[in-house]
Amino acid sequence: MPSERHLSWVAVTLADRVKSDVTAAMKAGEKERVAALRLVLSELQKAAKDGDGDELAVLRRERKRRVEAARAFRSGERPELAASEESEAAMIAAYLPAELGDDELRALVARAVEASGASSAKDMGLVMRVAMAEVDGRADGKRVAAMTKELLST
Repeated sequence: MPSERHLSWVAVTLADRVKSDVTAAMKAGEKERVAALRLVLSELQKAAKDGDGDELAVLRRERKRRVEAARAFRSGERPELAASEESEAAMIAAYLPAELGDDELRALVARAVEASGASSAKDMGLVMRVAMAEVDGRADGKRVAAMTKELLST
């Protein structure tokens, strides 16, 4: 049997982390957290079974669903349900890489403008393609689009 030192190269998947956190939440008696994490784990396992190995994409999609649901509940005057959805979104966000700050995003988009050779707002699609590949989920597409418009309009 290999020692622990020899197993250090084995990557721990997000699904493994979530499983571990479900167990910890169960032991701590955190029923809401257990329920939310089980849903996320189920989506991760379903994606893996379907051959989609992009765990971060699954987490981003699940977070986005919670944020949209919270927005709908707020507009429907159901603040308690909105708060629950927002709490789950924050829980999921903890598993995602940190968001890019405005300065980092501006620099990234500026490089994308330069790399794509864009000169006007008509070239926004070219810039977005380059920028979104670089962003790699660390910023919302709406933020990237707004920053792109801002830089192309100057």
